[in-house]
Amino acid sequence: MTRLYTPTPLSLNTEIELPEEAAHHFIKVLRARVGDAVCLFNGEGGEYHGQLSRADKRHAYVTLETFIENNKSSPLKVHLGQVLSKGDRFDYAIQKATELGVSEITPLISERCEVRLGNERLDKKMAHWQGVAISACEQSGLNIVPKINPPQVLETWTANTQADLRFVLAPSVTGLPNPSQKPQTIAVLIGAEGGLSEREISQSIEHGFAPWCLGQRVLRTETAPVAVLSVLNWLWGDFH
Repeated sequence: MTRLYTPTPLSLNTEIELPEEAAHHFIKVLRARVGDAVCLFNGEGGEYHGQLSRADKRHAYVTLETFIENNKSSPLKVHLGQVLSKGDRFDYAIQKATELGVSEITPLISERCEVRLGNERLDKKMAHWQGVAISACEQSGLNIVPKINPPQVLETWTANTQADLRFVLAPSVTGLPNPSQKPQTIAVLIGAEGGLSEREISQSIEHGFAPWCLGQRVLRTETAPVAVLSVLNWLWGDFH
């Protein structure tokens, strides 16, 4: 069944108009016809099943018939602090982290970060990143969209982020998670292409972040969150 996100309030036995982008995707791309089944979610939990009731070239209306409490969010709440990277690498990190159940993402600015965003460009980027997360939720069956925070300076994030466990990833450190611990919340710090500086690593450790080295190989910045979230879900999430 096609899954679509809409930011509008949803309720049973009502007909709603799909947002322009969702309507275009459903009607033009997927070539939906009246009577076709569709699943809608608005990020507040659960999903509504219904059918396309009316449509024209620019508008699509769905009648909601059934509500299902079908939330597939990980029981482990992970806040990812990821340093901004160039090109589509950051998009990839958001997409895969969302698929793997991350609950919150904060883009970070570090000493070796090469991305600079002005206010106008930042607004567009924020909307784009949220769209990447929404698309990942549509694909993966998630009904709650992770929160994408505005970018922060790395030192500000490490000083103020709270969680049961906090980790800083770097190939130059030694350390592993302790499986015997039972955290409900975790924060993870990941650097950009050039990695984190020794000062940033030391400072994050001073703020309570435990060092974690993911083996002998140096991972790309967009690969690291995939590996980390997979391990965390295996240890304390829903990968079992």
